Amino acid sequence: MRILNTDSTSSVPTSNVQTTKLMIKTEDVYKIGKIGKPHGLRGEMNFLFNDDVFDRTDAEYLILKIDGILVPFFMEEYRFHGSETALMKFCDIDTVEQARELTGCEVYFPRHLAKEDGDELSWAQIIGFTLTDATGGKTVGTIASVDDSTINILFEVKTPDGQEILIPASEELITDVDAENRTITCSLPEGILEL
Repeated sequence: MRILNTDSTSSVPTSNVQTTKLMIKTEDVYKIGKIGKPHGLRGEMNFLFNDDVFDRTDAEYLILKIDGILVPFFMEEYRFHGSETALMKFCDIDTVEQARELTGCEVYFPRHLAKEDGDELSWAQIIGFTLTDATGGKTVGTIASVDDSTINILFEVKTPDGQEILIPASEELITDVDAENRTITCSLPEGILEL
């Protein structure tokens, strides 16, 4: 198996391992989905994604979180099975048992590879960005998630004091996006932070 991080305690096979000592940091990746159940008998698995950046860029691997450690897995092949599901086959994951061990793992994508996708950021990429109010320059909090289930998209923001608030993610309100420093500046309507 070609993996880059050898610190994982997973019992996923490690035959033919190409290793490089490399710790992947949480701030260098962003979550794009989750591994579902195995599909078929040869190690394929359902991959439930909310960002198809792995298909739009020249990526060779995805990163799975195993026992709290971010571990790269090289993609052998995949095919879409709907708009938010792909059947994924990783290198050297060749049996149902091996695929089952990865069921439930969160899947991440490297931010540096996502930059190849152009200037536009997906909603998944901005998770973890700091949200700042343009009016006073005050830090509102960290974007914990984006609710795009309705026509009115909302940032779910965790404030420095631990509260969770909802902020409209309207293009009219967003005044600046700084991907380098991972900040989004919004011109927030008066009183919205008091709700």
